[in-house]
Amino acid sequence: MAEIAHDTTCYSQINRALAERFVNAVENAVALAAEFSAIGATYRHGTRRCFPRKFPFPIVHVERNDEVFVLALAPFARKPGYWRERRKDA
Repeated sequence: MAEIAHDTTCYSQINRALAERFVNAVENAVALAAEFSAIGATYRHGTRRCFPRKFPFPIVHVERNDEVFVLALAPFARKPGYWRERRKDA
């Protein structure tokens, strides 16, 4: 997902260890969403959000046919719902 690469690059410019913590937090949040698809707050367009620890980047996900699809890593500062077209591919 392009958002993870972009945000990891931004964090690595600040501090490499911070970038690594960000990636680990995102991976843990995605794993949690995959294991417990009903986790997280309901959100827009039939999706749910779960939050990586200590980072303001919710993971927007949806469950389809017993599979969890991550649609976006959606920072609050970006236009809300910019990822909504991705639901068609999920």
